[in-house]
Amino acid sequence: MERVVSSRTALQADDVVLDVARVGVREVNRFLHQDVPQRRISRMRIEEPHGAHSLAVGIDAEVEVHVLGHAGYYAGGMNKRASIVVHGNVERGVAENMMSGMVRVKGNASECAGASAHGGLLVIEGDAAGRCGISLKGADIAVGGSVGHSAAFMAQAGRMLVCGDAGVGLGDSLYEAVIYVRGTIHGLGSDAQQEPMTDADRAAVAELLAAAGMELNETRAFKRVASARTLYHWNSANHTAY
Repeated sequence: MERVVSSRTALQADDVVLDVARVGVREVNRFLHQDVPQRRISRMRIEEPHGAHSLAVGIDAEVEVHVLGHAGYYAGGMNKRASIVVHGNVERGVAENMMSGMVRVKGNASECAGASAHGGLLVIEGDAAGRCGISLKGADIAVGGSVGHSAAFMAQAGRMLVCGDAGVGLGDSLYEAVIYVRGTIHGLGSDAQQEPMTDADRAAVAELLAAAGMELNETRAFKRVASARTLYHWNSANHTAY
């Protein structure tokens, strides 16, 4: 199966530039929180990240931020309104608790990508490790490759699109989130079930692909996974399933 990737890369010579190796993560985030909205900066680059943790977190401004390299834990966490592109891989918790805006990873993502994200769009052009979308609360997640075990564990709302395969335990204890998988599903979690794809589902897949900038015209290969709703209420006869 071919990898689905985006060609969206936008770097300009006049971008505002911060060097993490020189000024440190604290100053980078202070600049993003204070200087960017005050000076109405619309585009900037973060250079030499070298896997630093908590980069570009808590941004509440309409700014386009490019991280040129690999990022550590919680990159783009608690994002609101910003458009963040990581030109590399990320460690666990990218876009954790995102409220709105967009976070794009042009490489692979470690565990718990998009954990508890309430809104916005997380795009991972490569693969995502285990527990991608854990406790998802309304955001959309699009993965160009595959996801690891327990993706969308306890996902309450939102949508997840997986263009590759899904590991075991997909959608375990799922609530009202919906998962679309193009490749092989290696095992569903408790209370998750595969359901027929409708025209509305195919339209949703096409919408997510377009929003993520992923060039894939065929939507009929995707499978829908949603909650069977058997764990919504306590049942003593099923106590071992909780």
